[in-house]
Amino acid sequence: MKLKKSIVTGLAAAAVSMVVFGGNALAAELPAFNELNIDDYADLTADIKILTDRTDIVDTVYAGYAEQFTERFPNIHVTYEAVTDYAEAVTLRLTNGDWGDICFIPDTVEKTELSTYFVPLGDYDAMDEIYYNMNAQTDGDKVYGIPNGGNTPGILINKNVWADAGITEYPTTPDEFIEDLQKIKDNTDAIPLYTNFADGWPLGQWTGYIGIPSNADPNYAENVMPHKQNPFAKPDDGMYGPYALFYMLYEPVARGLVEEDPASTDWESSKARIGSGEIATMVLQSWAINQCKDLAEDPDAIDYIPMPITVNGVQALLVNSNYCYGINCNASEDNQLASMVYVKWLIEESPIMADEGNIPERKDQEVPDSLANFDGLEMMTNAKEEEPGLKNEVANESEVLTDANVAKVVEGALSGKPFDDIMNEWNERWTEAQDYVGVEVTE
Repeated sequence: MKLKKSIVTGLAAAAVSMVVFGGNALAAELPAFNELNIDDYADLTADIKILTDRTDIVDTVYAGYAEQFTERFPNIHVTYEAVTDYAEAVTLRLTNGDWGDICFIPDTVEKTELSTYFVPLGDYDAMDEIYYNMNAQTDGDKVYGIPNGGNTPGILINKNVWADAGITEYPTTPDEFIEDLQKIKDNTDAIPLYTNFADGWPLGQWTGYIGIPSNADPNYAENVMPHKQNPFAKPDDGMYGPYALFYMLYEPVARGLVEEDPASTDWESSKARIGSGEIATMVLQSWAINQCKDLAEDPDAIDYIPMPITVNGVQALLVNSNYCYGINCNASEDNQLASMVYVKWLIEESPIMADEGNIPERKDQEVPDSLANFDGLEMMTNAKEEEPGLKNEVANESEVLTDANVAKVVEGALSGKPFDDIMNEWNERWTEAQDYVGVEVTE
């Protein structure tokens, strides 16, 4: 991550003179995204290209969206290009300007650099009234990226296996979750919890549960944790926060409630195996629901439940941002307008939200049926960063929240290393990072 960050920062400086003037000049002619009426552009003519990471469906599902759009806007031609190793490849392409008109904004782009590459879509306060996660790609008061809907951190289960184990109510605390995994082991042949350890990146999903799902606090991940002293320590007043979250990974491994050999796990086959009942549980965000349903013998067996952490009686649903669409500030004005029209049609009127199981981007649209178990939970989004970039700066310097470091929780549980020792080491690294960055630490 540090390498990618340095690539963007270093090359962006060289590219500023090429793109910023053109971007600002063109952006001045554009309507705000939230005020855009796409029907006003029925006669607009443009050829636009959009980059995507979805190499699996670019020529089928995504091509189908482009065809549907062209039926309504016959003079706007949309072409998709799928990119492998998306974040790294697109990071480099952004700096030379040869990438098209629309892309998913890579996380490697610092918020202070958004205006170097992308058109401002509108003002934060106005857009925040209508859409979720306007803080995701915002610099100051300007929004530069709008999410492709949202997902929520929860737990993917085969509800038939859970029922066969005798579980009649879903857990609301870490201890209840571990007790339920034990019931699955004792009463079924399924793997209680599948870690997906070998692929690495699925373990990184756990870090997305820090904040609202484990603290029920919109400010925690963005503004509290960067300043917090020892954020991985066990709270004195309950079982919640990062400590409780990673305990839910450590303890099942330590108790043998996971696959026999974590080094042999396989992500692609796991999507079908949870549907067949060989696997009972996987901790993945809600984007995985439809992927597993598509491969399931019984799609109705796939269910999704909230993270079992309760804080002062509150379980919270986090509406998390998917990748955000950004529009090239160096494209022609017609292409920028056409891109805005396409993105607005895509997130508000196309079937993409239902197809991908996303929480709709508009706050006035219904959440998908797949999140029925979240009914009644408090629906929250992360607060806007008060100090843009600080959270990532501390996290990157500490390297605590990387996929490889989360894997050490599994490795520690397998080797018998005490969980508190792991959390103490993480606190030490977090403290060192805070000191290096110059953060004021609070209790």
